[in-house]
Amino acid sequence: MVHWSDHERQVIHDVWGKVTGDDIGHALARLLIVYPWTQRYFASFGNLASAAAIEGNPKVNAHGKVVKGGLDNAVKHLDNVKGAFEQLSKLHSEKLHVDPSNFWLLAETLTETLAAKFGPSVFTADVHEIFEKFLSVVVDALGKQYH
Repeated sequence: MVHWSDHERQVIHDVWGKVTGDDIGHALARLLIVYPWTQRYFASFGNLASAAAIEGNPKVNAHGKVVKGGLDNAVKHLDNVKGAFEQLSKLHSEKLHVDPSNFWLLAETLTETLAAKFGPSVFTADVHEIFEKFLSVVVDALGKQYH
């Protein structure tokens, strides 16, 4: 079990409250552009042939909103993210066959996206550290069914 300080909980809730589905869509687009091999999981999304096509693809942005909902669930269940993500982990492992290393890549692109959105006055080193911890817990929970 992960221990969260009151400060960490407050930061996660405060910053996450400002994150939108579009932000997650931008992070997902960045993932698909920077790590093109991840596109294989999104074949049903249509044209992913270029950065412009990915950034303008409405299915990418729509999936960002789906991912946002999953991460909202993690924020609501900080004390039991693994339990909250049990079915999601099973889906990604058994049905979608997503390579679990891709969860780390999405966490990285999400962190970069949030840092760019909020800038150094909000996304300080302290906030960055807390989000690294939070996203590490999420990635571990998503990978649970792989072990």
